[in-house]
Amino acid sequence: MIKIKTDAEIECMRKSGRLTGDLLLYLEKEIKPGMSTKMLDRLAYEYITSFGATPSFLNYAGYPASTCISIDDTVVHGIPSDDIIIREGQIVSVDVGVILDGWQGDAARSFLIGDCSEDKVKLVNVTRECFFKAIEHLSDGTPLGDIGYYVQTHAEANGFSVVRALTGHGIGREMHEDPSIPNYGRKGTGIRLKTGMCLAIEPMINAGTYKVDFMRDGWTVKTQDRKPSAHYENTVVITNKGAEILTL
Repeated sequence: MIKIKTDAEIECMRKSGRLTGDLLLYLEKEIKPGMSTKMLDRLAYEYITSFGATPSFLNYAGYPASTCISIDDTVVHGIPSDDIIIREGQIVSVDVGVILDGWQGDAARSFLIGDCSEDKVKLVNVTRECFFKAIEHLSDGTPLGDIGYYVQTHAEANGFSVVRALTGHGIGREMHEDPSIPNYGRKGTGIRLKTGMCLAIEPMINAGTYKVDFMRDGWTVKTQDRKPSAHYENTVVITNKGAEILTL
């Protein structure tokens, strides 16, 4: 069931979203070659809890960390580890979730570490563009399928592919609510968006095939051809004036 938020509830989500976005800005300043992904995760935990909030991901269905940190061919859900060291030339995607006063914020960024190849720079930039291409068309009454259509069209026009095994989602008091939001599809199809819907829209774009492998740890998802992937996500609310981004 899709939950429509009241004005008061949306204001609560603005607060959790603002903290989520600020966290990513903080991590962007702190991330550097030579640090472990576990250290970056520790910084995220300390930041979240210092504001009286809770990491959404920690212990969610048994997940062992406060962030998902995914490097190069890992699409999403990379588990932070003391043994995984961030290196120059990598794409490091950081996905974070925050619960503040019972309301969720969810966002992700792909960071380019140091001097990266032109292909990786393009992949990260196009992934971010896919998000904005999608939301610029959203308003009350827009078909849900339009989101995936604009993401897919822009990604494929630039020679990339769209992950199909994973989707965005509704969000509110729960991190994952209805509806599921594919990053591919046909324009004009699906349910109609309504004012008060809160959505986590998250293009996951691959340099090679759209196919992915799910690792034995039960979380990590890698590209099947082991080529790089990038991830860009924000929580948005549908209003009568369009889509308002809550996590920037």
